[in-house]
Amino acid sequence: MKQWIPILLLAWSATALAAGAHYVIRVDGLACPYCAYGVEKKLKAIDGVEAIDVDLNEGVVTVDTAEGTVLTEPQLRQLFQDAGFTYRGMKVTER
Repeated sequence: MKQWIPILLLAWSATALAAGAHYVIRVDGLACPYCAYGVEKKLKAIDGVEAIDVDLNEGVVTVDTAEGTVLTEPQLRQLFQDAGFTYRGMKVTER
């Protein structure tokens, strides 16, 4: 049984490393479900974006990405500007 513990730990750590990133993005101007749909549509067009959640009350968009997918500040600033919103900043954590 003890011989399986290192193998299980290795498998678990590989899964954790392959999990990608979690972005919490602050945006001004999100006011309705139609706004959220427009933002989701633009984010889904980016390869590697796996999940999107828009909180209209808080003005926060959360995005989960696949391993190797990186969203940059200039990229997000332009994306939200093109959609008619004001990008305020983001926090990135590993999933």
